[in-house]
Amino acid sequence: MRKAKQNGIERLENYLVKLIQEKGADEEQPGAIRALLVFLKIVSFVFLAIVKIRYFLFDSGLMRRFPLGVQVISIGNVTAGGTGKTPVTEIFARTLSQHGRKVAILSRGYRRKEAPFWQRMFSQVIDPPLVVSDGRRVLLDSAVGGDEPYMLASNLPGVAVVVDRNRVKAGRYAIKRLGCDTIILDDGFQYQKLKHSVEVVLVDSTNPFGNGNMLPRGILREPARHIKRADIIFLTKCRGDVSDVKDEIRKYNKHAQIVECNHMPKVLKDVWSREEYPLSYLNGKTACTLSGIASPKGFENSLRHLGAKVVWCERYADHHRYDASEVLYALNRSADMGADMLVTTEKDAVRFPRFETTPVKCLYLRIAIEILAGGENFDEIISRICFRR
Repeated sequence: MRKAKQNGIERLENYLVKLIQEKGADEEQPGAIRALLVFLKIVSFVFLAIVKIRYFLFDSGLMRRFPLGVQVISIGNVTAGGTGKTPVTEIFARTLSQHGRKVAILSRGYRRKEAPFWQRMFSQVIDPPLVVSDGRRVLLDSAVGGDEPYMLASNLPGVAVVVDRNRVKAGRYAIKRLGCDTIILDDGFQYQKLKHSVEVVLVDSTNPFGNGNMLPRGILREPARHIKRADIIFLTKCRGDVSDVKDEIRKYNKHAQIVECNHMPKVLKDVWSREEYPLSYLNGKTACTLSGIASPKGFENSLRHLGAKVVWCERYADHHRYDASEVLYALNRSADMGADMLVTTEKDAVRFPRFETTPVKCLYLRIAIEILAGGENFDEIISRICFRR
């Protein structure tokens, strides 16, 4: 019963996400939907007012931004949804670590398992943050530490990953207890309690600012003009001419360096054994997919572009926590359809329960950032961080 209720909530969530991402005129919608959109528009004005008040309090000094005494690189965006922050966070952390910096990634650990609210109220100040990785070994799983923190910890040996809602506390812990000298603030553009040294903002070139509305009528977490704070802008999902998007960005920010990049498939891995398969393994194969991410179409289409025949796609809401029956159903359905494999994303794979045997191969597609243009801008930012104390 509880699972059915959860799935019903997720279906409603998926529908609302699709609705707020549409750019068509509200008048084209049925009457009931128009009424809902009017309500969402009113709420978005309230949300905008709250955002403006909050920034006024920080900018006026009535609310304090805390410095940590080390380099703090914020990586974030002005929109909700999948701009691809995790691979960009990974490339920054890996590059800085290779340049000799002792890096810690601070994350909120979105949708991880947490104690009830009343317990968190008493523990936030006194309890230490969760250390997903201390830079030597991974200490927590995805359920406790969060999907993205666990992924980053698994893929970045030598980089610490610390999770806490209070990232000032998490940063101080990383510096004092883990000896870190460089902090990466994951999804940090809106986190103003911590003073940022470098502001990295991601913009999805396929849908830069949605329909121009604030949440919950649109996808903006704050007004698009706020990208004027950015020092460097990563223009993600670039698959062609993006000059129009760059012109739109320049209306808000004249000085920021721009890096054009794309999220490219790199390798296939077995979900449990981690055995690797080249991307060519997909060519001519029949595949089913299982995913719980913000933008599943891009993942599914990437398999088709690699030569796979995708015959069935099962989608859940972003960050869906799978139980054994859901994964087993997808595996059995894949086998019944004669598919060669069930393919999922790396972010989903960390949430799969373990199976000793499966009726078909279960693989995940590993994605990494490929810089297409502006690589010298990325190198310049890395040099600035490494040589500034």
